[in-house]
Amino acid sequence: MATIRHFSLLCVISLMLFGCTSLNQPTTKQQPREPVIALALGGGGAKGFAHIGVIKMLESHGIKPQIVTGTSAGSFVGSIYASGKTPYQLQALALKLKESDIRDLTLNRQGFIVGQKIQDYVNSQVGNQPIQKFPIRFAAVATQLTTGQKVEFIRGNTGQAVRASCSVPNVFVPALINNIQYVDGGLVSPIPVKTAKRMGADIVIAVDISARPSSSQIASSNLWGLLDQTINIMGQQSIQDELKYASITIQPRVENLGVMDLNSASKAILEGEKATQLNIKQIQSIISQFKASPAALQPAPKPQI
Repeated sequence: MATIRHFSLLCVISLMLFGCTSLNQPTTKQQPREPVIALALGGGGAKGFAHIGVIKMLESHGIKPQIVTGTSAGSFVGSIYASGKTPYQLQALALKLKESDIRDLTLNRQGFIVGQKIQDYVNSQVGNQPIQKFPIRFAAVATQLTTGQKVEFIRGNTGQAVRASCSVPNVFVPALINNIQYVDGGLVSPIPVKTAKRMGADIVIAVDISARPSSSQIASSNLWGLLDQTINIMGQQSIQDELKYASITIQPRVENLGVMDLNSASKAILEGEKATQLNIKQIQSIISQFKASPAALQPAPKPQI
């Protein structure tokens, strides 16, 4: 009997100690994770300098994307940014960029610009890094000429991918990669929001520079005016389908800037800054709302590409 009482006493003491220990242990509250933010940059020729202003303003408010996707001009700016360049380095490059750096004219029934200079320029600016080596995940969107299918370049030669993404039909000779011809991504994905989502973004900031030129520009009917209009209307049917997946859309006022006017870089950058500043509070609110949502307690989305 004494042994049983002794055993019972030990059990009671053990339970009391266990209970006290459990009560004294601090409860750990799961911290919400930061959202995966993507920047989806649309096409529009030299109007794409506005993307630099957007990037400058976002970073000045501590917002740096983990994913960048780009079509045409968006792939040109986006690739260099994703490779590790700062917004101010991007701005310096834009202000000294000359037509001779990226334009190589030719006589060809498929187009009058080769595109090799764009490829070489981009590769020189990214230090010849392949896309998969970038510190920021990046995708350049192009269109396969024979099938009309969207192609998302997330690996390989950066300059080649950007060249393909920028190859406006009948202006550029189609880019040839592994014996497959590619043309401008704006035909199928003018602002690659869906690509950003497929890469695992929680929040997608889309930048739309597709505003149509003024009637006076169209009426001029010169070569670059017609090119401007071609780029602006290309893919208009699918642009809204892309933007409905964006968390927010920034629209710099670049409708009066020429598609090949490299001298408009300063103006375009400023318009990008102004448009982003107008939206910065809403972007911050979207980020805050995400952190307060159940999604912030879940693992980040798994990339599908």
